[in-house]
Amino acid sequence: MDHTTDDEVLDAVGPRLRALRRERGLTLAGLATAAGVSESTLSRLENGQRRPSLELLLPLARIHDVPLDDLVGAPRTGDPRIHLKPIDRYGMTFVPLSRRPGGVHAFKMIIPARPQPLEPTPQTHEGFEWLYVLNGRLRLMIGDRDLTLPPGEAAEFDTSLPHWLGSADGGAVEVLVLFGPQGLRAHVRSEPSRSPRSERRP
Repeated sequence: MDHTTDDEVLDAVGPRLRALRRERGLTLAGLATAAGVSESTLSRLENGQRRPSLELLLPLARIHDVPLDDLVGAPRTGDPRIHLKPIDRYGMTFVPLSRRPGGVHAFKMIIPARPQPLEPTPQTHEGFEWLYVLNGRLRLMIGDRDLTLPPGEAAEFDTSLPHWLGSADGGAVEVLVLFGPQGLRAHVRSEPSRSPRSERRP
C-alpha cells in the first residue's frame, strides 16, 4: 500500500522539474523566459522553497512535453514520464513504454496462449506501425497478405490498410510495437558499405 503523503508528493515535484530541465539541456533563464515566470521563482520551485501551483505547472508541462499528472504523481525513481500500467484490449495486453502527447508511442504487446486461436478481425485506423517479435510466432494480416513472423522478425505497415495481429499457433506471443502518426516513417541506420578502394587487395 502507498503511504505517500501530500507533502511528500509536493516535495518531489521540485527535483523532478530540475531533472527534466537538465535532461532537455535548458537553463533556468531560458526556461523562465519560455514559461513566462521569473528565474527566481523557478529556482525556488526546483529547490522546494516554493510550493507548486497549477498556474506554474501548466506551462512547464507544455514546455517539457509531458502530461501534467506526471509532474505531480510520477514515481520517485526511474523516468517520471513513464507509467507501466497494462491495458487490456482486444484480448491482448499492452504495456506502455512511453508516454507523451503526440509523436511515436511504444508498447510491449502480449498475446496470451489459447487452445483455439482467435478469428481474425481486421481493423483500420490512421497511423503507421512498426513491430518486432520477441517471443512466440506472430500471425500478421495486412490487406490480402497473411504472414507468420518468428522471434527476431520485424515488420512495418500503414494502419489505414486492414490489419490484424494474433498468435500463429495458439501459443503466447510478445511483441514490441511502435505506433506513430500518418506519414511518419522509421529511419534505420546501418554500417556504411565499404568503398571499392577499401576492398582492393594490396
